[in-house]
Formats: sequence, structure tokens, C-alpha cells
Amino acid sequence: MLEWWHWVVLGLCLSIAELAVPAFFIIWFGIGAVGVGLLLLLAPGLALAAQLLVWAIASGLLAAAWFRYLRPRTRTTIGTSADGVAGEIGILVDSLPPHSRGKVRFQKPILGADVWECYAEQHLAAGERVRVVAVEGNFIKVEASK
Repeated sequence: MLEWWHWVVLGLCLSIAELAVPAFFIIWFGIGAVGVGLLLLLAPGLALAAQLLVWAIASGLLAAAWFRYLRPRTRTTIGTSADGVAGEIGILVDSLPPHSRGKVRFQKPILGADVWECYAEQHLAAGERVRVVAVEGNFIKVEASK
């Protein structure tokens, strides 16, 4: 017969194992095991078959909720299309004469880099805040941020 603390330890071990597996899937089994441990505190006479059934159902529901509702809402800008970058704000590293190349630095990485080569149609001073208008190949077209 498993005690409540066995389930809690199993849940913690599974949650820690999630650190080694990048799939973000084992955590739901760990949370389900901790839930069964807490349930056993309230109902200590629960049979082993019922414990396993509750663990399987809880883990399955948590995993299904993650893949169905929560995971689609998570988004990262690394490796995404250039359309998602338009409107990002950065700071010019040096002054930028019209139709020449300069560099812009972003607070968070944009498409995998925090410094990008850029160009603009108007003169922009060093240190000025600029907004991304478009990504054209390896360059970013910027304009003054309003």
C-alpha cells in the first residue's frame, strides 16, 4: 500500500526529471502524483487501484489541457517570420545617414539576434529610438519611433 508521502516524493522526482527532458510533458505526471498524495491525506483508505486510476486521469487531463489550451498561447519571436517583428523598438548604435547602413540594438533578441544591421530613408541620430518597419533579407528597415 502506498502512503501519501510516496506519491508526493514520486511527484517531486517526476517534476525534477522534467529539467532533464525538454518536452515539458513529465511535469503533468508529477503534478498528478502530488495531487494523489494530497488526496490520500484526506482519504487515507483509498485502494491502490483507485490511486493509480486517479493519477492516470489527473495526469491525462493536465497534459490534455496543456496541449489543447495553454501551449498554443505561448509564443517566441526566435525563428518566427519577419511579419511578427514589425513594430519592435530598438536603439540606434551610431548615426544613420539616409539610405546607408547602420546598427540597431534591441532589448530582447529579434529573430535570434539583439543587434541588427539596418537602414532608413531619413537621417537618424545615434541613440535614437527606432521602430522596425520591415525585414528585407539580412537588413531591417527602420524609422524614427514616435
